[in-house]
Amino acid sequence: MFNHWILIGLLAVSTYVTRIIGVVVMSGREMSPALRLYFNYVPVGIISALIVKQILIPVEGQLVLSFPILIGCLFTAIAMKFMKLFLPAAVLGVIIGLLTRYLS
Repeated sequence: MFNHWILIGLLAVSTYVTRIIGVVVMSGREMSPALRLYFNYVPVGIISALIVKQILIPVEGQLVLSFPILIGCLFTAIAMKFMKLFLPAAVLGVIIGLLTRYLS
């Protein structure tokens, strides 16, 4: 049987190596404005996909809204708008989401 920790270690090393290769290949090169714009939108796209995947959960073959996650995300967005700090806003969103889940 393959040890899970060996797999985790190999995945961590391969992730690190591929990122280092990307930095080495891209260092010293001028990026076009279109490529720079693309790379600016990648984090937003990934985070949006992760959030939508958590909000819409499959139940018996249908997509259902997870209201605690949705409410937590909304509170996080509102807190980010006013506080302009990511970590406190994210912590507040998690707390609100947990309170919504366990108090409703």
